[in-house]
Amino acid sequence: MGSMSRCIFSALVILVAVCSVAKPASAAEFRTLSGQGSDSDSSWDKWLESVRVEYEKKQQQSVLGVDETMTTQAAPKGKTIYVNKQKGPYRTVQQAVNAVPKGNTKRIVIYIPDGVYKEKILVPKTKPFITFQCQSRKATLVWGDTAAKAGGTAKSASTAIESKGFIAYDCTFANSAPAPPGGAVGKQAVALRIQGDQGAFYRCAFLGAQDTLYDKEGRHYFRDCYIRGSIDFVFGDGQSIYKKCLIESIAKGTSGSITAQKRESFSRTGFVFDQCTIRGSGSIYLGRAWGTHSRVVFCRCNMANIIRPIGWQDWDDKRRQKTVFYAEYACTGPGANRKGRAPWSKVLSAAQAKPFLDYGFIDAKQWLPYV
Repeated sequence: MGSMSRCIFSALVILVAVCSVAKPASAAEFRTLSGQGSDSDSSWDKWLESVRVEYEKKQQQSVLGVDETMTTQAAPKGKTIYVNKQKGPYRTVQQAVNAVPKGNTKRIVIYIPDGVYKEKILVPKTKPFITFQCQSRKATLVWGDTAAKAGGTAKSASTAIESKGFIAYDCTFANSAPAPPGGAVGKQAVALRIQGDQGAFYRCAFLGAQDTLYDKEGRHYFRDCYIRGSIDFVFGDGQSIYKKCLIESIAKGTSGSITAQKRESFSRTGFVFDQCTIRGSGSIYLGRAWGTHSRVVFCRCNMANIIRPIGWQDWDDKRRQKTVFYAEYACTGPGANRKGRAPWSKVLSAAQAKPFLDYGFIDAKQWLPYV
């Protein structure tokens, strides 16, 4: 997304650790985690441990676990590459990624032990079928760029995935840039950018403020993840399902929005949130119409009393009210109250919601049964 218009709001295997979180750090704690020029990880580790405990309690209460039938990609298995910060050839995650041959056809797992990895990471398009496997949810990949500092929103990403068939298990992807005040320019700070096709994330955490998760393009599946932010913190033109995720707002006042989906025509892209929990602070929109044909559907989600009654925002362009597709189905909680909702948003019947509850929305039969 552009800085000005949005400031109001991929024979080998490599493994890397991922974290899931369920409680936001305070502003003071988050500022200590900038990741550049600091050797002290104690504040981050203590906070992460506390939220890990809370998250795991929530997971134990879940009736449905991870889709175990959807956890292996079709590419044949290769070897595992281990990251070790103290010794060995792969002391950073990026060094492990660099070791994967271009055009590889085997699933490469990068194993990442617990720890804080302060580095910008790129998985390029030429290196498909990579898996980040973290030891536990204490493995955190973090950097602190902003759009202004990095030269654009996309370049601000702490971790960027451009390859096909990427999978991550139990990783925490973070951008430690402080949450910006409303109206700030150039403060977009992406934790993860995913634009490779057929990507899947299980039990991962995405931590940031403005523009946390850049679901830029491609078909993606997010399961049992934690996503935290304030302004447009799930955005892009991906074709994605978010299943049983915890969405947490750290917005202040009325400047927040969960999504900013960028569909520009009647294409198949869009975001589906199914059986998710929405909580946190501020008074936020479910979505803003970044694209003229923006498409977002919330199904069977529990919404806390942080959703603005109108629910949806047209990007200050009333013409988009006729072309966007914003809908809700069987949602619960005080934030799901339809009183005052934008009249151009939709309430779906069970029959109308079925296409969005089906994995066919992301062509799952082509790849998810093997992921």
